[in-house]
Amino acid sequence: MFQITDKAITTSELVSLAESPSAGALVVFEGRVRNHHHGKEVTALDYSSHPTLAQPEGQKLVAETLEKFPDVEKIAATHRTGHLAIGEIAVCIVVTSPHRPAAFAACDYLALQLKNRLPVWKHEHFADGSQDWT
Repeated sequence: MFQITDKAITTSELVSLAESPSAGALVVFEGRVRNHHHGKEVTALDYSSHPTLAQPEGQKLVAETLEKFPDVEKIAATHRTGHLAIGEIAVCIVVTSPHRPAAFAACDYLALQLKNRLPVWKHEHFADGSQDWT
């Protein structure tokens, strides 16, 4: 399961979607807005996504991760768009599997794929008044 949302991400909701009685491992990754980037103080971020491509691409990346890591039982992931303050969750990934190694590896893999391939753009606002798109 993957979703793009403009609402605050609630990790417990994703955990409930990924829980499984046969899973001995449940791994959660929360990507949060930090207060610095490349030595500059960050005050906020704005995330925007391609309106018709981001959701299907995220679903595709989750499916790809499940195929690459066959021991993984479930994945629930969400990426947020809109204006985010320092400390808010920008992305959350929850992975369950019978054992820890597959859950950690799949979570790390999906986080990297979302960062590199999901059509979502980050607009950083810095304390010195400058801005940057990445």
